[in-house]
Amino acid sequence: MKSKAEDGVVIIKKYANRRLYNTESSTYITLEHLAAMTRAGRDFKVVDAKSDEDITHNVLTQIIMEEESRGQTMLPVSFLRQLIAMYGDSMQALVPGYLEASMEGFRRNQAQFKSAVEGAFAHSPFAEIAKRNMEMFEAATAAFGPRKAEKTKDEEIAELKQQLAALQAKIEKLG
Repeated sequence: MKSKAEDGVVIIKKYANRRLYNTESSTYITLEHLAAMTRAGRDFKVVDAKSDEDITHNVLTQIIMEEESRGQTMLPVSFLRQLIAMYGDSMQALVPGYLEASMEGFRRNQAQFKSAVEGAFAHSPFAEIAKRNMEMFEAATAAFGPRKAEKTKDEEIAELKQQLAALQAKIEKLG
C-alpha cells in the first residue's frame, strides 16, 4: 500500500493493539495527532490493518468522545438525546446531510463575519481596536478546538455578552 492514497488522503492503519500508524510519515501516532490533523484540514482515512476495512467513522467518533470527556463539552445533552432518537427513525437517512450542511453554513457565516469586521476597520483609526475585538471573537469561537476548562459556562457567556456589547458600541460610534 502507498503511503498516501492517490487523492492526497493520508492512510492511517489501526492495529489490533489499538496503535495507529501513519503511512505517510512512517510513525506511530495517537488520537490527539489525528485530532490535530483534522484541525489542520488534513484528510485521512483510517483502515483496520488486518482486514483493510475503513474505520474512519469509528475513530472520529472516538476522538469526539475523548474531547467531550475532557470537560470541554460542545454537544449539549438535549442535542445528543435528539440525535439518538433519530436512529431507526424514517428521517435517519436525512440527518447526516442536514448536519453537514448546517456545519458548513456555520463555518461560512463565521468566515464572512470575520472578513466583514476586518474589512470595515482595515484603514481606520479603529484598526487596533478592531484587531483586539477580532482576537476576542476568535477566542470565543475557539470552542470548536481544544481548550482548558478555566471558566464556567455562565462566566464565558457573560464575558461574550460584554465583548459583543463593546463591539456593537464601537460600530455605532463609527456610523
